[in-house]
Amino acid sequence: MDSGHSSSPLPHHRLRAYGTALAFLRAVQDARIRDRELRAQALRSAKSVCLNIAEGAGRVTRADKARAYTVARGELVEAIAAVEIAHESGDALREAVSRVLALGAALYAVLTKLVH
Repeated sequence: MDSGHSSSPLPHHRLRAYGTALAFLRAVQDARIRDRELRAQALRSAKSVCLNIAEGAGRVTRADKARAYTVARGELVEAIAAVEIAHESGDALREAVSRVLALGAALYAVLTKLVH
């Protein structure tokens, strides 16, 4: 999932995880969560995943990178849970939930590797 910036000198553009995070954000948006507060929480968390991955890519020390990727992983799980809760409440598009779960699981695995 290329973010479309493969020739960019910016470090987050070289991370596949960043492109996957952007796809995850689009999937959360596509879930069309009707509950305003839950939608805001899901989108805020999904955006935070992207931002923390970018921050981690820009950090120098292994510990700083791991901290940012750990935060991204926590925000990822929160965004997934918000979409699942919206679905269980009848407030999200069913067909979008499976894409959120698939991208979320893949991104969780990548972030776990980046943390360790």
